[in-house]
Amino acid sequence: MTANKRHVDDLIYKDLAYKVVGCFYEVYNQLGPGFKESVYHKALATEFDLQSISYEGEKRILIKYKSKNAGYYTPDFVVDKKIVVEIKGVDFMPKLYETQLYYYLKGTDYKLGYIVNFGGSKIDVRRRIYEKARRISGN
Repeated sequence: MTANKRHVDDLIYKDLAYKVVGCFYEVYNQLGPGFKESVYHKALATEFDLQSISYEGEKRILIKYKSKNAGYYTPDFVVDKKIVVEIKGVDFMPKLYETQLYYYLKGTDYKLGYIVNFGGSKIDVRRRIYEKARRISGN
């Protein structure tokens, strides 16, 4: 990744993203690995509440294909109407999950997403951005 690209990426919702990632680590530090995703979902919602972070859980988001409705995507959280969060509780998080998150962002109006695996021996937080195409098209 070039220095210029990294600089642009760092600016997207910087303060909010920092707080959200802090919530991921707080939940993992308190619970550790081994629980079902539903446990991490409830714990993360509690932490968002404690940190006064606005969110919607399991919000249905319309996916468009060539200006037609193609279906819905339901992430675990949409934070402050800006950031998509997906939660996993698996031993190992394959690259496929990251790829899916990227395409979820591409198919919606969201620019930033996190996929977080609480199930491994250490927390795995992956950040994905989909902004370039929207900047070019004026969105």
